[in-house]
Amino acid sequence: MNRWIDAGMTRRDWLGGTAATVGLFALPDSAAAKRRIRPSDRVNVAVIGAGGMGAQNMAKLTGQNIVALADVDFAHVAKSFVDDKGAARPDRVELKAAYDRAAKFGDYRRMFDARKDIDAVVIATPDHHHAIAAKTAMERGLHVYVQKPLTYTVREGRVLLDLARRNPKLVTQMGNQGHSGDDGRRAVELIRGGVIGRVREVHVWTNRPLWPQGEARPAPVAKPATLDWDLWLGPAPVNWGYNPDYAHFNWRGWVPFGVGSLGDMGAHLIDFPIWALQPGLPTRVETRHSRWGGDSDIWDGKPPADLGSYPLANITTYQFGRAPGGPLTLTWYDGGLMPPTPAAMPASARMNPDGGVLYVGDRGLMMHDTYGEKPVLIGDGVEARAAAVPVTLPRILGGRDAHEMNWIRAIRGEEAISSPFSVAVPLNETMILGMVALRADKPIEYDGTTGRITNLPDANQFLDREYRPGWTI
Repeated sequence: MNRWIDAGMTRRDWLGGTAATVGLFALPDSAAAKRRIRPSDRVNVAVIGAGGMGAQNMAKLTGQNIVALADVDFAHVAKSFVDDKGAARPDRVELKAAYDRAAKFGDYRRMFDARKDIDAVVIATPDHHHAIAAKTAMERGLHVYVQKPLTYTVREGRVLLDLARRNPKLVTQMGNQGHSGDDGRRAVELIRGGVIGRVREVHVWTNRPLWPQGEARPAPVAKPATLDWDLWLGPAPVNWGYNPDYAHFNWRGWVPFGVGSLGDMGAHLIDFPIWALQPGLPTRVETRHSRWGGDSDIWDGKPPADLGSYPLANITTYQFGRAPGGPLTLTWYDGGLMPPTPAAMPASARMNPDGGVLYVGDRGLMMHDTYGEKPVLIGDGVEARAAAVPVTLPRILGGRDAHEMNWIRAIRGEEAISSPFSVAVPLNETMILGMVALRADKPIEYDGTTGRITNLPDANQFLDREYRPGWTI
């Protein structure tokens, strides 16, 4: 088990490795879990980032009271109710009616100040807002559902975990819906049940990015009249002018706003080997990559000082030197790259180019798609061994498609929460450490107990970030 450093540390303490416990983030008793919500109650839900992914989440929650929306561009939100041809979507009629009734805010900080009837908040903003929105909500005693990646930095994750631990009545969930799926849970049971033997090697891949990446920054253009660009930038410490290559969908590949492909898909893929094998935090991480976006023709091996877009493709190798069953290596591939085919793989087997996970055991192989879907076993005797593995993990009512309702039912005390911050933060930290190694451009050696990079002191700066005034966490 890894201990987590106290999230109440100052930034100087964090970067200096001081393990001071100051308890800055405990909530007053009057704020924690503001009202008792019974199984028969409807939960008063607000959403931050009401269009796009937020609309997908909220479409699952129309049986609750949707009381408030915060978004920087409600014209963009309106597109969530129509198809590509502009026709009304029948599956979004209830959501549109609920949105029409809800109070609307541009700035989520003002929403929290104005509305005291909110019980729970869905946060579906770009990555750079996640931690600030979540912390602000939790400090007001609100349950939170936060899209993946949970946070932009390692430190932010530890701050949220500290808040969650100090306030156990708050129900927290990360939006990695595969964690609630039946297939993913069975995959975990099969690995834990020893069906393919001892696993020392895991390969994880995705076809992301599906957005601009590995490119130079585009020239600013006039923003849509309906978009509050300054609020969209929020905590990002840059003064970039608007370009559609940033918002509303394409922000993931740009360093101030997103955490690249690892942030997008790591929570849907790395989740399962971490869950099944419980290796703890990585002890060594190295990233090999294509060129950073905007490089000159002369490449000196270092990322540009003014980082723009992430490299188009990365291979990140995680070493888990303290895994309970012995050292484990997990390798991540993105940008369309995929692992080599194991010699034991039959000609009929196919790695899904969209994304998947391959476990290499000493008694066979297991492979599954993104979200833990469609696990396939390969090797002599694996099917017989699999048949003997009992169901040990609880199944979530409604499975992967009910991840949002699992959060609601947990708030009402009806069902255990699927992916609380106690689970999500270590997973998120593992993901984000890949981006830290990318920024360091050298292998990093990591002490998960203190949350420190031990071999490259200067790289510890990448565990944290700077914020624009008014947006600090």
